Amino acid sequence: MAATPTELRYTVWEITLRCDLACGHCGSRAGKARSDELDTAEALDVVRQIADMGCREVTLIGGEAYLREDWDQIAKAIRAAGMTCTMTTGGRGMTPERAQRAKDAGIQSMSVSLDGLRAAHDRQRGVQGAFDAALGALRNLRAVGIPVSVNTQINRLTVDDLEQVLELIADEGAHSWQIQFTVPMGRAADQWEWLLQPYELLDVFPRLAQLQARCKELGVRLWPGNNVGYFGPYETTLRGSVTRRGHTVGCQAGRQTLGLEADGAIKGCPSLPTADFAGGHVRARPIREVWEETAQLRFTRDQTIELWGACASCYYAETCRAGCTWTAHVFFGRAGNNPYCHHRALEYQRQGLRERFVQAAPAPGAPFDHGTFELVLEPSDAPLPTARPLPVVNGTR
Repeated sequence: MAATPTELRYTVWEITLRCDLACGHCGSRAGKARSDELDTAEALDVVRQIADMGCREVTLIGGEAYLREDWDQIAKAIRAAGMTCTMTTGGRGMTPERAQRAKDAGIQSMSVSLDGLRAAHDRQRGVQGAFDAALGALRNLRAVGIPVSVNTQINRLTVDDLEQVLELIADEGAHSWQIQFTVPMGRAADQWEWLLQPYELLDVFPRLAQLQARCKELGVRLWPGNNVGYFGPYETTLRGSVTRRGHTVGCQAGRQTLGLEADGAIKGCPSLPTADFAGGHVRARPIREVWEETAQLRFTRDQTIELWGACASCYYAETCRAGCTWTAHVFFGRAGNNPYCHHRALEYQRQGLRERFVQAAPAPGAPFDHGTFELVLEPSDAPLPTARPLPVVNGTR
């Protein structure tokens, strides 16, 4: 039976915030475990609850999920409950032994983060050798028979590497490639010079369309993240293989997806800022109640996000609903106006304008935090500020 718009299908579960990397673009500022992470019994009860809600797939994330001692016990429970279990890893410590543990636990696919080639990846990860470790993780997982995919952040450090990354991951046997724009949450808010400006999307999207064509040749499924869009000339090219309608249908947080944090916080999407979008905790209320009753998880169903700025008057407003809530909120502290929109950049270009952002206030330094930014709308040929130099990667700017 087809899922209804509010039937839980997919859960992304941060089982620990502990991490063996300290990535410069990490939205959760992962590193140390949360002080009150769920114990094994509580985690197994979470598995029972989401299975009872009809969830079909669970992706275990961190931090770094394998740094939690019972990670494979949780994975086995997910599989025993009849759900698909996948996992996302930075790969630094995905040894042959851990890969075998994942296989024995029944994990059915593993996604390894690969953010550009060696120089870009290691710079973002803050550890020399992280790139080679990620490649090693792909190989260790394949060696034990676990299918692999890759996820890549698109930003000013990685954008020139995308074509080579695709060729590399195809050679490494990746079945899928998820791409997502880096946005200013967590440590990425501190490194906002890494972020693409809205007008730079004009050059990026034609390349993404070419990458989609190459993906089909190589047999790699391209999976655009929720903030890659919207409604430009390549929308169907990019989304036709991942959505039934062939285009974005707005934020899906709390419709078919659920996000859980290691301490039991419940959100409609794992990326959303906790302070504004956690509807409850598993220690206080059943997950089903939070899912069905709280405004924080119902906002897409009830359409309570007010559109503003350019999104309010957009032709696609009622369908798109400003696209990715996470992206808009971490830019402005308020959802409903999304500057990472190809259609919007094209419309401004036709008017001889461009849009860019500047930081108005820094992030406070907590997990899933964000600063605030202001938008500047200016003539396309206006001189650009010189205070934001391009990052240096591979010896060039």
